[in-house]
Amino acid sequence: MQLIMSPASPFVRKIRVLVREAKLTDVVEEVNIATTPLASASEAVAANPLGRIPALIRDEGPALYDSRVISRYLDDYASSGLYPSSRLWEILTLEATGDGMMDSTVSMTYERRLRPEEQQSEDWINAQWGKVERTLDAIGSRWMSHLEGPLNMGQISVACALSYIDFRHDMRNWREGRKALADWHEGFSDRQSMIDTTPS
Repeated sequence: MQLIMSPASPFVRKIRVLVREAKLTDVVEEVNIATTPLASASEAVAANPLGRIPALIRDEGPALYDSRVISRYLDDYASSGLYPSSRLWEILTLEATGDGMMDSTVSMTYERRLRPEEQQSEDWINAQWGKVERTLDAIGSRWMSHLEGPLNMGQISVACALSYIDFRHDMRNWREGRKALADWHEGFSDRQSMIDTTPS
């Protein structure tokens, strides 16, 4: 299989962490491409008509895309147990929560990096960050217990979302007033799979 990817994407990183945790590095080849929403790489478009990454090219069947589809497929392929049935709906919701933070923070990045300065909207950026702050507070008040225990896909998603904030929006200081979540993230970031997938 081939993973069409760019290492800076938090959605891609989520899959790359899964690949390492599920011991699929000999099965999934990482194909690094340069792509943007304004100029989708041909490799991305060939795998996903939306031109978005990640996309997973399989030996049999059409390519898979959307990180949550790929993560479910690879978890099933490897029988890695990252979606235990006893807590499935909570884990899926926590994964969606992490992915939602990625959506907002990637949108903030695009606004700064892809639009001319005179066209950038501070209101849009602040609205996206407001969504992230509400989500961080909700994780701290409702979801901390779900971040503990055996590794699952919800944990991976949240960790990759927080690391992306550090990567692209470190001046936002998301850790302030959120010690429990910050401590959890620090510990999770020590996993070899996270170290190996740190974007430069």
